[in-house]
Amino acid sequence: MVSGDKVQRAARFLHEGHQARASYEPIPDEMSPRDIGEAYDIQEAFHELLIPDRGPIVGYKVALTTTVMQEMVGFGHPVSGAVFASSVHRSPATTKRSDYVRLGAECEIATLLDRDLPVSSAPYDRHKVAEAVSALMPAFEIIEDRNADYSNLFFLSVAADNAWNAGIVLGEPVTDWQSIDLVAASGSMTINGESAGSGKGGDVLGHPMEALAWLANNLADRGQSLKKDMIIMTGSIVSTKFLNEGDDVRFDMDTLGEVRLEVE
Repeated sequence: MVSGDKVQRAARFLHEGHQARASYEPIPDEMSPRDIGEAYDIQEAFHELLIPDRGPIVGYKVALTTTVMQEMVGFGHPVSGAVFASSVHRSPATTKRSDYVRLGAECEIATLLDRDLPVSSAPYDRHKVAEAVSALMPAFEIIEDRNADYSNLFFLSVAADNAWNAGIVLGEPVTDWQSIDLVAASGSMTINGESAGSGKGGDVLGHPMEALAWLANNLADRGQSLKKDMIIMTGSIVSTKFLNEGDDVRFDMDTLGEVRLEVE
């Protein structure tokens, strides 16, 4: 188990790397997490260093909920990261390429909660968590991988690095979503009018609400819970696409609408 001192040292290593805009490097071996529990310990310490600049945690992302994303990074099950207040944007949004070492975007279904999902009510299934969802939105997750070498990731270190979340962009909320077939719902991404990928809701652990249930249970296992008004990103149905200055990026879901991001 990583000691408290090593947790803090690892968190500072990540924070200093982001502040210096340094290329991604795995956490050095002497303080590196050995399992996903240790990675979350480091991630939570990292969050405490981010909150003064990024604001409070207002939601979470679930990563690696599709086979395509798991294969992309070589890690076989989901992980989570936090979303901070200052990094939530509404579509149409604009971001500066120069603000990132390397800017990526993923295409997701976001959920908005209208009630708590307390630890005491775990375990959750997708039907139980769906009762807490007031709205769905098409969304981009903004990724900052700091020019990572994907042949040398050590994904536990990525998980500790808040799973590379750098923000989200939300489309208009859809409140009458309950009759939508989320498994069949399809979405397509374009960059400058050219197709950049597509997928469907069923690609996300078989159903997007499975990702929400996984997150609620994973947090409960760590003594934490999802709160009313939190936004949950359920995982990308399109592999990460890296963006350049001048790009006009759109993600359209046939039942949920469009989200748009322009890169300056």
